[in-house]
Amino acid sequence: MLKKITAVFALALAGLFVAPLAANASYVPGADIVVSGNVAPGGTFDVTFTDGAFQPNEDVSLALTGENATGATLAAVDTKTLVKTASATGSVVLTVTLPTNATGTYTVTGTGLSSQLIGTITVTVKAAAAGDGAGNGGLADTGFNTPAFLVWGAAGAVVLGAALIAVFVMIRRQRAGVAA
Repeated sequence: MLKKITAVFALALAGLFVAPLAANASYVPGADIVVSGNVAPGGTFDVTFTDGAFQPNEDVSLALTGENATGATLAAVDTKTLVKTASATGSVVLTVTLPTNATGTYTVTGTGLSSQLIGTITVTVKAAAAGDGAGNGGLADTGFNTPAFLVWGAAGAVVLGAALIAVFVMIRRQRAGVAA
């Protein structure tokens, strides 16, 4: 009986630590992607995959997806996808110039062709009239700002609760079997 309870708790505890590792196995962490510049119709901005985002000197396929993306240019290249080589530290910078009729959200994806690491960031184009009047606008807020430890803590609490319910059901069935 005690072995079963110990096994259930060990599995629940292992799930708390293994699941987050598996979920992030092949993605570039969001903190390793920085957007700077003017994300507005006709604006130009840089997407920087910081040091260590990819393997050193690795070829990285970069893609831009979004409404009216066909009118955008990527670092003065006339295609919507391109391959760049990461620096010796594994960083890549992509310069995006949006079309003047840009609206909605745009997603920039970088995929390491050797490591298969994937980095994705989505930006929202702000209205053309936005900014401080001098053409300098800030970036749109495009993310979920809840700390990861809160999300994983809540998931762990749910798993622990389910394990406790399973243990209590087993104990109840065992006591009912003994009483009969």
